[in-house]
Amino acid sequence: MTIEVEVSPELEASLAAEAALQGMELKKYAGKLLEERRQRYGAGQLKPGDVAEMTKVMTAGAEHLPVLPPELNNRESYYEDRL
Repeated sequence: MTIEVEVSPELEASLAAEAALQGMELKKYAGKLLEERRQRYGAGQLKPGDVAEMTKVMTAGAEHLPVLPPELNNRESYYEDRL
């Protein structure tokens, strides 16, 4: 099967360089990347390493958030208008 994809010249150059490092043609390298992506995410099931990586991405920068006192984290603080 052939799929045609338009990419920026910068991305094409980057992919071509990576393909050359792998000793592959650009089209074969792009196909390999798609296959790896499908195998990793295609089944819709996350592996333990995927969850760890996703957690890192989601929490990046959280170390700069202020630490709130525990008394601010109670039921009333979430449902102020329903007391």
